[in-house]
Amino acid sequence: MNTYTLLMCAPVVALLAVAAVIDWRARRIPNWLTFTLVLSGIAQSFMPQALCSPTGSISGFVVGLALTFGLYVLGAVGGGDVKLLAGIGAWFGPQAAVAVFCVEAVTGMVMAIAQAARQGKAQLLLKNSALVAVNLAHVHELGLEHVRQTGQACRSIDRPLPYAVPVTIAVMILLFANYA
Repeated sequence: MNTYTLLMCAPVVALLAVAAVIDWRARRIPNWLTFTLVLSGIAQSFMPQALCSPTGSISGFVVGLALTFGLYVLGAVGGGDVKLLAGIGAWFGPQAAVAVFCVEAVTGMVMAIAQAARQGKAQLLLKNSALVAVNLAHVHELGLEHVRQTGQACRSIDRPLPYAVPVTIAVMILLFANYA
């Protein structure tokens, strides 16, 4: 990745930083921010030396949306979180959306474990995570609504994780891993 490409990423990094701060404080990501992220991602795909083609941008949007929509249905993430990853896909394309999703999942897991440990709830987090995993494995027998209710009832930490924070960290890790 060259310096020009890194500079092309400045708007998305700035929008993600704003999203992370707002999500950290309010535990929600406003629509104006996610829509700006999506629209600017699609717009940049038409620029010379864009980060991805217009087709890649639309595909990335769809992949980012699809990756998190199931989590939204289960109540694990909010609508702003879904639109945030769709915006990342619009900026960087489908492969990057998958990579960010994977890296942010690990980053978010580490953050959730640290938060639970700090609150003295690490053992409860482990027990509840196992219960939710077993429910997910048997979703066909139990039904989606039962799995969703179990997930909601098994909250192990006091405040939900601000999704924009691990997403921002994941984007920064991937950008600098490609830049180095």
